[in-house]
Amino acid sequence: MIRSITAADTYPLRHQVLWPDKSLDFVKVPEDEEGFHFGYFVDDQQVSVISLFVNEQGIARFRKFATHPDFQRQGLGSALLQTVFERAIALKAIAIWCDARLDAKPFYEHFGMQQEGDLFFKGDIPYMKMTRTF
Repeated sequence: MIRSITAADTYPLRHQVLWPDKSLDFVKVPEDEEGFHFGYFVDDQQVSVISLFVNEQGIARFRKFATHPDFQRQGLGSALLQTVFERAIALKAIAIWCDARLDAKPFYEHFGMQQEGDLFFKGDIPYMKMTRTF
């Protein structure tokens, strides 16, 4: 089941999955209080999170998309991402983007997203910008 959650509700899973070797503050973003946050719950356990931000120009960005390893590759993240696309469209977004880890590129391509620009690194992890218009 997908539910709206608070920014603070996303922090434990963001930390555990994305940056376990960093402090909890590392997974927070300055805009968190302005965003829309969603969690996927299985038997009342939050197992996936994502945060959506839409600017005044109608450009949406999702960040800090994390699914617990025990629940990956089961379609939960796909359902959560589809929810974010639907919410972005409802908010009149004309495009959406994210900074994606290189190993997730095929996943995002499945949703019609395309790489924009060159690879870059956050620490030792290769990333790229992925975009899609609506």
